[in-house]
Amino acid sequence: MGKLLVNVFLVTFLVFLGHNVEGLGVNWGDISSHKLPPKDVVKMLQENGIKKVKLFNNDETILNALAGTGIEVMIGISNQLLKDLVNPDVAKKWVKENVTRYEPKSPKGVNITLVGVGNEPFLRDYKDTLTNVTGPALENIQNALNDAGLGDTTKATVPLNADVYLSPSWNPVPSGGFFRADIIDPLNYILKVLNKNKAPFMVNIYPFLSLFYGNGAFPFDYAFFDGVSNPLKDKDGVEYTNCFDANLDTCAAALAGAGYGNMTIMVGEMGWPTDGNNYGNVTLAEKFYKGFVSYLAKGKGSPRRPGIVEAYLFALFDEDRKSTLPGNFETHWGLYYDDGTPKFPLDLHGNKKTLVSVPNVEKLSKKWCVIKSDVKNFTDLMTYACDRADCTPLTNGSSCQNLNDAAKASYAVNAYFQNNQQKDDSCNFEGKATVTTKDPSQGTCNFTIGFKSLTSLSPSPSPLPSSDHSDVKAPSSSSSSTAPSTPKFLAFTSMGISFLVSLFFM
Repeated sequence: MGKLLVNVFLVTFLVFLGHNVEGLGVNWGDISSHKLPPKDVVKMLQENGIKKVKLFNNDETILNALAGTGIEVMIGISNQLLKDLVNPDVAKKWVKENVTRYEPKSPKGVNITLVGVGNEPFLRDYKDTLTNVTGPALENIQNALNDAGLGDTTKATVPLNADVYLSPSWNPVPSGGFFRADIIDPLNYILKVLNKNKAPFMVNIYPFLSLFYGNGAFPFDYAFFDGVSNPLKDKDGVEYTNCFDANLDTCAAALAGAGYGNMTIMVGEMGWPTDGNNYGNVTLAEKFYKGFVSYLAKGKGSPRRPGIVEAYLFALFDEDRKSTLPGNFETHWGLYYDDGTPKFPLDLHGNKKTLVSVPNVEKLSKKWCVIKSDVKNFTDLMTYACDRADCTPLTNGSSCQNLNDAAKASYAVNAYFQNNQQKDDSCNFEGKATVTTKDPSQGTCNFTIGFKSLTSLSPSPSPLPSSDHSDVKAPSSSSSSTAPSTPKFLAFTSMGISFLVSLFFM
């Protein structure tokens, strides 16, 4: 059976409960208004024993910080470039500029082991715009790597959403998995390239989204790793006690049906958000990650793919500039807050040592921006602040949903104030806000303090009386953003596990 790769881009768990946990990595995204120095982040990765990272944007500063560390690095190619990479010359130039120059085979270089060609290009929202260019782009990148003498250690693959496979309604079990008919030809193209070059098949799996889009119909316990009283039974008697195994085996069945039963499966994204939804909170995230680490430490794999599972955890940090079109949880996937502080204790090695913080982070002064007590109308200032800072914790099901209107307005202006590095003119709001040294946090709602960042946005003053706020809105439970979305919202049906709901209640 193929070796299970679950590259978890956030932490490489070397030893857990006396076992070696191989292949854990983390996704290191950078859609943030404030970023930590890459060298300090790399120090944190090393101290935590994290030996695999997955990047989406190939930031030169990040790659240089990873040089000489031996950390295995996966770099990415945006979907916007796929059409250009159909030209082999463009692919060769890209490899030269983004791989070869970092000397991946040198001990002093960047250990680039994988190149992600696009990201979930077969999502239905793309309306087939990338369907016929992804395969040729993948082939050209891998050929360029081969020509550069790197193909034996650096492989190209395509990170796919799990909507590429499913089980039929008449046989809704993992063993019935098959690939979507509308993409079978371009997917076969990709599979041939992967197989020829011994590259892994990469898929993103999100049990959280099964709950989120299940609207109460998905069995809660099935998203975790603690077992269930009513396992899902496949037709041959194999039992499934968590949706991760069921999803993975649906993928394995689809690969076997296509003639690639021994192809390595690698999980490109796997995580749980900590805010922005009833299911997205620190308590459940901690439960999920601890269960997943324990699952990996056992080294059993899934029923049809026994053995080591390698995965990239999603994600390393919160990213406050991500689109919230999929949901208000999108800015809260990090194992760490954006200031480099772990959200909860997580033992990666079985030695009772939990995640360590990013070093050398300098927090701003202990002061907050709040609404003055005599202010009664919060609409304009709140919408202005929330258009320019992350207010998703205020939405339904989130950590600050129970605040009264005045406290919610204070949260909004403080988020804006911290986002602007506590500049004096960023806590004014037409004279309606003021700075305080008394922490306004209450209950589960934390009024954060910012940190000094060399990459922060240029500070902007709070609105003056003449400011026009007519074009901005505070987020709601269905808030959206004009930023390009990462359409993970397709993942419930796409994850190939919608069949689990019906089976569970048969």
